Amino acid sequence: MRRIIPLLVAPMLAVLVACASGPRIRTDMDPAANFSIYRTYNFSSEPGTDRAGYSTLITSRFKRAVSREMEARGYTLAENPDLLVNFFTSVRDATSVQSTPVVVGMDYYRYRNGLYVAWPLYGNDVRTTRYSIGTASIDVVDAARKQLIWEGMAEGRLSSKVQKDPGPAIDKAVAEIFARYPARAGQR
Repeated sequence: MRRIIPLLVAPMLAVLVACASGPRIRTDMDPAANFSIYRTYNFSSEPGTDRAGYSTLITSRFKRAVSREMEARGYTLAENPDLLVNFFTSVRDATSVQSTPVVVGMDYYRYRNGLYVAWPLYGNDVRTTRYSIGTASIDVVDAARKQLIWEGMAEGRLSSKVQKDPGPAIDKAVAEIFARYPARAGQR
């Protein structure tokens, strides 16, 4: 029994850790960028989430979320901006295979505690899970130099709820990405 309990607890802990964690956030920036000179922003003329020459619903959701975050940092939307913002998304399928060793027949004759101890049969409990991983990337570009100065990326598992209603997940991912943005408008 002492050997079986850790085998049962390990998969449960893995599930709890997976549920408790949000998307992984990564950012990078140009170390030579002078963020104090930027005060205005606008979006790239062709965002990475648009298709076939038209704006998608995902694009509209990203624009709202990014505008909220940029304005919270003191930037204003302008026709001739200091910064251009672009965003990209991708979804890929992934598979997880977990194999847990199991012992069958361990307790069959246990009540007799003698010569009749069952011969343990060993096997594996194999679980295959298919899921989707979504990636959202936001680029902030110096409009005059056409140079990327900051990028942020969120990557995480997409639940069926998120796939049915992506709006709240986009808002949350954009907020988590911008939590690592290095400056406010006009400040270093």
